Amino acid sequence: MFALFGFSFIIIQCGEKRFKKITYEPISYSSTKVIVKRLDTVNVKLPEKPAVYAVLQTTAGDLVLELFADAAPKTVQNFIDLAQGEKDFTNEKGIKERRPFYDGLKFHRVIPDFMAQGGCPRGDGGGGPGYKFEDEINAKAIGLDKLKVKDAPQYQAQLQRVVLSEFNILSRQQLDEKRAEVEAAYTDALELPVMEILYRIGYRFNEVVPSKKAVRHSLAMANAGPNTNGSQFFINQVDTPHLDGIHTVFGHLVSGAEVLDRIIEKGNLQTTIRKVLVVDKR
Repeated sequence: MFALFGFSFIIIQCGEKRFKKITYEPISYSSTKVIVKRLDTVNVKLPEKPAVYAVLQTTAGDLVLELFADAAPKTVQNFIDLAQGEKDFTNEKGIKERRPFYDGLKFHRVIPDFMAQGGCPRGDGGGGPGYKFEDEINAKAIGLDKLKVKDAPQYQAQLQRVVLSEFNILSRQQLDEKRAEVEAAYTDALELPVMEILYRIGYRFNEVVPSKKAVRHSLAMANAGPNTNGSQFFINQVDTPHLDGIHTVFGHLVSGAEVLDRIIEKGNLQTTIRKVLVVDKR
């Protein structure tokens, strides 16, 4: 009994050290300049602010978006090039194409009091351009280095995932066997910043771009985990703090809030993107 207790005590101490240590390291990142290869003409009024704008002409009306060329230049460039047909993608038949990607696609997933998601050529959320690219997020710029997990209940799922993963817990039986150690580690991990928790499950952050939070009317990339961006995007109807640090925010809706509400009210697959036009007013 004494030997067993001693072994458990050692594990708990190791767990405490493990979950009090900061392992985060920023990735190397070189910013690029967004280039709009074709200047489109639009019939809607754009803001006076010098910026790059995208106009999504949909069957429910027009959505005018400012694209964050400084905060997420590589993501913005990908969106523009797909929209204007300036980038190769692989279609559902496995054939490479180059044409305006978003024309004719639908908002396949809409959730009231959340967001509207588009950019899937299959219409079921499982399609994309045939490639994936990395996230473009500066976690420190949005305060995730200062925000502790204990003060951010929206990240509890990620916290649990980290603790269970680092103890290699794969079943209820394993959890029961190591419950004391896991609970002690969980308590310690509550003091870690959100940035550290996300880093431990695979998200990578730079310290260069002035990233934005996922607030109401943000335009952000949909993904299936770290560095799995492709063509799918969503526009927030409300603030979504649980998505900060997880999705690259690369724009903001500046006109057409009522259109977004209408798209969401209509439901899945009821609104089609007719065309995406891009205007560079920088």
